[in-house]
Amino acid sequence: MRLAHLLMLLPVLGLPACDNVRRISEIGRAPEMAPIADPTQSPGYSPVSMPMPAAQEGRDNFANSLWRPGSRTFLRDQRAAAVGDIITVLVSIKDEADLSNSTDRSRDNSENLGIPRILGLDASYARFLPNGIDPTKLIEASSANSSKGTGRIQRNEEVKMRVAATVTQVLPNGNLVVAGRQQVRVNHEMRDLNIAGIIRPQDIASDNTVQHDRLAEARIAYGGRGTVSDVQQPRYGQQFLDAILPF
Repeated sequence: MRLAHLLMLLPVLGLPACDNVRRISEIGRAPEMAPIADPTQSPGYSPVSMPMPAAQEGRDNFANSLWRPGSRTFLRDQRAAAVGDIITVLVSIKDEADLSNSTDRSRDNSENLGIPRILGLDASYARFLPNGIDPTKLIEASSANSSKGTGRIQRNEEVKMRVAATVTQVLPNGNLVVAGRQQVRVNHEMRDLNIAGIIRPQDIASDNTVQHDRLAEARIAYGGRGTVSDVQQPRYGQQFLDAILPF
């Protein structure tokens, strides 16, 4: 029986095995940074498809003209415009929320049902009803319930960072799909900032920067891993029990 119980526990114990091996290998040294790689080759990358306006016919250059169709200036534009160009995304998030809710509900029900007389058969009740039953009080039911709940959410978050992102795709309407990742390691704590979204070329400033609130379908993730982050999270056994226990 002990062997059978041990075999049943092996799959559960093996769930975090890969992460445990990584953590054991990092004992005594700082976490390793991820290598610089093409964002389009990551396992979770997929091309973006968005609704596009109708295609417009192109215009040919006039003879001896210095103007190029689609250009915004006679001089070269240093802002990101093609796949592989780099643009700086300015992340400035300040979120505050204070919500409270209170509910108090109660209900009382009472039901009585009696048949003192029906079709003149009241004299025959004693034949098919047990002794001691009052026909005027055949059914009597009552119920009462109450519930009370209170809740509050108080949040104050602020993130300010500059992230260099790479243009990974140019959509048919000229919008740019960008993705970037930044890692900062301080002692044995790693901080990761990932950002992705779609921007319009018109929203890019002259210094080749764009505000994060100009990103459509923005995906911004800020987190970390390391010795400090490990002690701030419940152990994997507690997380497993929290997920499966119904009470």
